[in-house]
Amino acid sequence: MDSKCVQFFQNKTILVTGVPGFLAKVFLEKILRVQPDVKRLYLLLRSSDNESAMERFRTEVLEKDLFRVLRNDLGDANLKNLVLKKVAPIPGDISVVNLGVKDSDLLQHMWNEIEIIVNVAATTNFDERYDVGLSINTFGPLNVLNFAKKCVKGQLLLHVSTAYVCGEKPGILPEKTFKMGETLNSNGKLVIETEMELMKQKLKELQKQECSEEEIAQAKLHGWPNTYVFTKSMGEMLLGNHRENLPLVIIRPTMITSTFSEPFPGWIEGLRTIDSVIVAYGKGRLKCFLADSNSVLDLIPVDMVANAMVMAVAIHAGKSGSQDVYHVGSSCKNPITFGKLHDLAARYFTKSPLVGRDGSPIIVSKGTILSTMSQFSFYMTLRYKLPLQMLRLINIVYPWWNGNKYKDIDRKINLAMRLVDLYRPYVLFKGIVYCLCDVQGFLFSRNCSFQFASHFSVNRIQCTRNRTRSGASRATFHSAFTGTNNSASLSSKGTSTREIWSWVKSKTVGHGRYRRSEVRAEMFGQLSSGLEAAWTKLKGEVITV
Repeated sequence: MDSKCVQFFQNKTILVTGVPGFLAKVFLEKILRVQPDVKRLYLLLRSSDNESAMERFRTEVLEKDLFRVLRNDLGDANLKNLVLKKVAPIPGDISVVNLGVKDSDLLQHMWNEIEIIVNVAATTNFDERYDVGLSINTFGPLNVLNFAKKCVKGQLLLHVSTAYVCGEKPGILPEKTFKMGETLNSNGKLVIETEMELMKQKLKELQKQECSEEEIAQAKLHGWPNTYVFTKSMGEMLLGNHRENLPLVIIRPTMITSTFSEPFPGWIEGLRTIDSVIVAYGKGRLKCFLADSNSVLDLIPVDMVANAMVMAVAIHAGKSGSQDVYHVGSSCKNPITFGKLHDLAARYFTKSPLVGRDGSPIIVSKGTILSTMSQFSFYMTLRYKLPLQMLRLINIVYPWWNGNKYKDIDRKINLAMRLVDLYRPYVLFKGIVYCLCDVQGFLFSRNCSFQFASHFSVNRIQCTRNRTRSGASRATFHSAFTGTNNSASLSSKGTSTREIWSWVKSKTVGHGRYRRSEVRAEMFGQLSSGLEAAWTKLKGEVITV
């Protein structure tokens, strides 16, 4: 990592929420590994008291294999001493005023010392109860913002959102902030206070713990596919509307997967996003799946998201009044389709099959991919629902014959259809998450299953971010991206973001004489040669991740 970026975190006091979550853990490990001279790391954990917070941090964070490299480099005793000196687990909750910190002396000390606030806390369940989603994903960030504004030395609030707040729009999705009350379908104005009152009213009616169809319909009414992205979008709106002069950065990652290289390749916790689908296929349980074979599956390694967070903090801290949005994804730079992933999965499990309970290898077939919900429903009806009705008739005529087998299978089919409906917006996603800042800088290997190209190290990628609206700065970005020297003509016209995107789209789509591989090679070569010259013009804007 660039020495300027590492040096920035020296003697800094940072608050991180969302620990012991997957991304928050990786971010924490990154800071401790590259900058052990950080002054203090306050970690907000949901716990009843200090003792339980420390115990939860020890068992759910520090003892994880993620810290293997630090443990090997420092030794157990030195790592414990480092954590004891630098890390302070704090019991709290972002859904509560003052983040639920009850110790008034500690609260005042935090307000006096904290400089950087990193909010990773969220509920990521697509079918989360509306009241829970609102309290954590919408009003939780507002509570974090209000806490940050009380920090005397506060330099930046970094908030982690999701790229899917952009909804189901096809085409390139820009790094654009939300206006207060904005909807995705222009169906009236979104009033967050009204949503809060609606939640309170429906809370009285809730008898189940699951999210109701009415609540999902409420999200769809304004253009979002589910409660998760709907509440995250409203959280962004509140942050943008109430931030005042506090610098704000919003990071929007796509589907986060295992580590690419740091602290070591392949670390993941549990089954995340696409992992459960791949494992189900490998176990021979997934014969059919809803997906568009030509749609891009946007995956991003968790350590690259953490790198983007570190970079964004170092660049934007202390820039009063600034608000920036960064998408962190792969679909624009290195797209991989569901069809390609399906082929890779079939090849991988054919070559290296999983072993069943009886010790024999599980043989997988290629499987069926259906590209529309109507096709999937028809398939399920023929393959499962009609035979199930026969079982239902048998159950009526001979109720003692198979016990509750019909009810059990019917429940599983209904659950599968509900999950497919929840994931439908993502498996049929037509958007391309455009990253003006090339923070990911990685390639999917096309030669081996589920491996990232080892020769394309994220530590060697330099990234440029066009942050001003001046024509000269935009010309510099264009020059860096193309390796050409057209700054004079671009500067005189004051090139707009729309013009730059038009140029990028014309290159990435191709114009007859270009093939995709040639365009990609041309762009990488031009970008490499142009960055060296851009460095002197964009001091502080280029950083090695």
